[in-house]
Amino acid sequence: MKKHLILLFALIAFTVGNSQILEPVKWKTSIEKLSDTEYNLVSKATIEDGWHLYSQNVPEDGPIPTTFTFDDANGAFKFIGNTSEEVGRTVDDPVFQMMIKFFEKSAIFVQKVELIGDVTSVNATVEFMVCDDTRCLPPTEVDLIFKINGSNNAENTNVIDGQSIDDESVNKMLYGMTPKDITLLSGKIKEKKSLWTIFGLGFLGGLLALLTPCVFPMIPLTVSFFTKKGSQSKSSGIGKALLYGFFILLVYLILSIPFHLLDSVNPDILNEISTNVWLNVIFFIIFVFFAFSFFGYYELTLPSSWTNKTTKGENAGGVIGIFFMALTLAIVSFSCTGPILGSLLAGSLTADGGAWQLTAGMAGFGVSLGLPFALFAMFPNMMNALPKSGGWLNTTKVILGFLELALAFKFLSNADLVKHWGLLKIEPFLMLWIIIFAGLALYLFGKIKFPHDSPIKKLSFSRIAGGILVAAFAIYLVSGFRVNKETNTFTPLTLLSGLAPPVGYSWLYPSASTNNLKTFKDLKEGIAYAKQVNKPIMIDFTGFACVNCRKMEEHIWPLEKIDNYLRNEYVLISLYVDDKKDLPADEKVEVNRVNGGKRLLKNYGHKWANFQTQFFKSNSQPYYVLLNSDGTKVLTEPVGYTPDEDEYAKFLAKGLKAFKKAK
Repeated sequence: MKKHLILLFALIAFTVGNSQILEPVKWKTSIEKLSDTEYNLVSKATIEDGWHLYSQNVPEDGPIPTTFTFDDANGAFKFIGNTSEEVGRTVDDPVFQMMIKFFEKSAIFVQKVELIGDVTSVNATVEFMVCDDTRCLPPTEVDLIFKINGSNNAENTNVIDGQSIDDESVNKMLYGMTPKDITLLSGKIKEKKSLWTIFGLGFLGGLLALLTPCVFPMIPLTVSFFTKKGSQSKSSGIGKALLYGFFILLVYLILSIPFHLLDSVNPDILNEISTNVWLNVIFFIIFVFFAFSFFGYYELTLPSSWTNKTTKGENAGGVIGIFFMALTLAIVSFSCTGPILGSLLAGSLTADGGAWQLTAGMAGFGVSLGLPFALFAMFPNMMNALPKSGGWLNTTKVILGFLELALAFKFLSNADLVKHWGLLKIEPFLMLWIIIFAGLALYLFGKIKFPHDSPIKKLSFSRIAGGILVAAFAIYLVSGFRVNKETNTFTPLTLLSGLAPPVGYSWLYPSASTNNLKTFKDLKEGIAYAKQVNKPIMIDFTGFACVNCRKMEEHIWPLEKIDNYLRNEYVLISLYVDDKKDLPADEKVEVNRVNGGKRLLKNYGHKWANFQTQFFKSNSQPYYVLLNSDGTKVLTEPVGYTPDEDEYAKFLAKGLKAFKKAK
């Protein structure tokens, strides 16, 4: 469901303001005089909420450690011991999946020195790396100044003394272009996106709820109540039935209000919640619980006191009484509608734009549930065409139970992929789904029974046809074990795109590479090749210590349709912002920082990080930019970490379409 519940907001014009340079750490320096010649040089880092600054000592293959370099070219002081740091926290880091010491909120580092000569200040540089739970920033260097004879608590902004820098000439020399040379393609393709998709899914969920034993028998009873009261006219009864249907819609809309309140506090909070590994595990448990409820082993009910109170409210009469009738229906039907609404909630939380998606879904659900009551009140003769209540209603519930059970393993798969538990790789996932849908086929053929099933004397045409379709789908799942000899992985199943783990996440045929894609590590070289072959460019801003970059490369890039774009349609240029290889002497130049100050480019990581911030006003990785073949036009809005295959494929397809249209 997740892949269907993704809403892409209307695209915003690509301007300097649409990207953001992240600076989650601010540094201040101070000194503590211990004697006439001994001082403590104190560096304090203030860290924004949600970000982690790493210790000076981290495990191998972990993040870049915090490192202090003191300038003592004249031998004016000597160190006493090493730079000390606070206790911090040592936890299982959610990004690197290892035990790492890091700091939150703030961190203090102290270096004791003994002055030998006449010193008024000590200059130093701190290199550090910060991450939150989903991304890391490239290693950053900040210049620190400790004033021995002057004011303390000086806030340091990255200042390098020297003459003014001509950005245009420096950028031309380093990258062969300047930021003003790059523009958004004027012939941009706009795609109108709305909430109608999620509304339609909610409407479908409401239709399924109508076909359950909790709701379907209520239709004729309620319609009769409104149309056969002797003290009112037919038009009055129809009006009340319409009002009843509206109040059903209103009840479900009201349920989405708390999520908008959360959104108003923090617009990203729903997405932040959804990316939590343990929330996906909780969704797995809840969906299994829902499934067995649909199977009939127990009923999900709200407190009876709620029903009693709403029933009393019906006696108020008039508009208020009708509202309480609608509320009573929502409460008493919860055992059937609850799991469907739970699926809607889970899908909304695990996609962008959660609160509004949930509202749209609830609206579709409420309209679908309330519409029959109004429609049959207006045209009561239509009720004669309705099938009679019977065992088929429970069959619908059981079918929904199988679907809930299959969907549960999708959420467990999400958690497994992030944490690299290796429990639910492609083989066990496919086997579980095969068992689930084979079980559903056997149920439809009458070979499996559940507690509330009626005796089957003869299989109906609908059950036989449904059983054949489900059995065919189970066989289709078995075909997922075919091996693609070209990639040496299992064959991806199109219908499971976005639901099953990547085929490279396998026990038998693991694939941790990018399928030997032709990749350029130099910008100018890559652009020259793109011009030669007349293909668009994808710049991949990445890092050796970027975990989410590896996730994209190992789990998304090898997928068939993504691999086709990267291998055949684009020229791939990967620029590593943490590459420590020294730059040639003529490229070790000073540049202006986007947010003020200057810095000296020493290595290739500095060069590519500067390119990303100067040209695209972003400093987080991964970051993907699609350009035309000469690198002067951005084909569509760049994106960051995009673990959904379909969403990433749409991004690549949109850029390719814009490139071809501009030819």
